[in-house]
Amino acid sequence: MGIRRPQPYPYALNTAVDMLLKEEFDKYRTMGEPHPLLVTHNIPAKLFQNQELLNEWRDSRRGIRYFDEKLNATLFGAVDDILEFEDGKLAPLDYKSTGGKEAVIYSRFQLQMDIYSFLLEKNGYQTTGKGYLAFYIVDKKNGFEDRLPFRKELQVIDANSSHVKKLFSEAVNFIRGEAPLEHSAKCQYGQWLKRIEEIR
Repeated sequence: MGIRRPQPYPYALNTAVDMLLKEEFDKYRTMGEPHPLLVTHNIPAKLFQNQELLNEWRDSRRGIRYFDEKLNATLFGAVDDILEFEDGKLAPLDYKSTGGKEAVIYSRFQLQMDIYSFLLEKNGYQTTGKGYLAFYIVDKKNGFEDRLPFRKELQVIDANSSHVKKLFSEAVNFIRGEAPLEHSAKCQYGQWLKRIEEIR
């Protein structure tokens, strides 16, 4: 009928940067050396050494998972990387690329670090209670010249996994509820569903 589902945000450039960063971090992992970003910011950690397991955790179809028997539901996420500290504790590391002037830690980034820490703990690992955000910020000062220069910084935030199980339970129960909330008037998905109903 020519009624197309709304398209997601086009993150092609972010996806390309993410892929290149994974390749770069994996190169240092293979060499057994700390990534220069960790050295610059005096982070006393090495990159998680189990590449095979990390590849599974990175996979958006598999990811790192936790099955809640009481809820009969699975929570999972696809990590970018994991840091491993001398005491054996782990911490999530996520790559962020932006064209903004500075790194901004949005609430969804905080939630992401909380959930990744929760998932690591549920898979039997101890965590540091920290999350690491590797920001790659486009440097616009010196023009383009067929290249996209970045400046790099690492932000460390507290990761609190204690509220994740409750949040997960609330989300599952909401989805399974009989009466979902109404779409707002501006919601493209709501408009899409309304148009579909009109032609049925």
